[in-house]
Amino acid sequence: MPPDTPCPKHSINKLIEVMAKLRDPNGGCPWDLEQDFKSIAPYTIEEAYEVAEAIDNNDMQNLREELGDLLLQPIYHAQMASEQGHFTINDVINDITEKMIHRHPHVFGDAKAATAEDVNAIWDIKKAQETGKNTFKSALDGVPNALPAALRAQKLQKKAAKTGFEWLKTQDVLDKLSEELAELKEAIDEKDHNHMLEEYGDILFVMVNYGRMLGLNAEEALRKCNHKFEKRFKGIESDLKAEDKKITDITLDEMLTAWNNQKLKA
Repeated sequence: MPPDTPCPKHSINKLIEVMAKLRDPNGGCPWDLEQDFKSIAPYTIEEAYEVAEAIDNNDMQNLREELGDLLLQPIYHAQMASEQGHFTINDVINDITEKMIHRHPHVFGDAKAATAEDVNAIWDIKKAQETGKNTFKSALDGVPNALPAALRAQKLQKKAAKTGFEWLKTQDVLDKLSEELAELKEAIDEKDHNHMLEEYGDILFVMVNYGRMLGLNAEEALRKCNHKFEKRFKGIESDLKAEDKKITDITLDEMLTAWNNQKLKA
């Protein structure tokens, strides 16, 4: 800690106490007392995304705040688990500490790892040794269904690739993309909605795979693209507002011209 940094007023133990008080049937918070694992889960996911957004914006003050919001989530879930006699937050901390030590023998043991690839190989070996809690029957097991679709697709593909189920070169993926585009066109010609949905999904899956083989993260790429689109579209609206116009007042050609002007700005 830098010498000029004041000591924190509260520790994590105080936060644990606060959470326990909020859930106390005698004097706790009525809203918190109504919650369960399922009702809190969406907040857990939302807070993780807000952390990612703060990182994308390089906003350290906001990141500090969002990390606090995210930290509350495991404490909240652990408090509810403790009330039901399953486990406590200390059990959670103990388990993750044991896991990190076990999976980093190159730091806490005698194993050697000179590169990130070496670390990944050690991680996979150690993970496979952790039986009892998790017993995988498929190479694809362990990828949560609740992940965003693009992220889940990439993780499934990565797991499959470790078994050798992988294109030999990226050009093979582009050839597969051409094949899938042709199949989508056929589905469109047939006016078959379900077939179109299936083939469109295949195209998205292939594109995620292509990005993965190039070392790109599909979820990150699409998130950045969303941000870029939002920024440019709002830029058009802002410019039009300065002219006392609305975007619905101009033609598509004028919109495209305005869009290209936004591209020149950034």
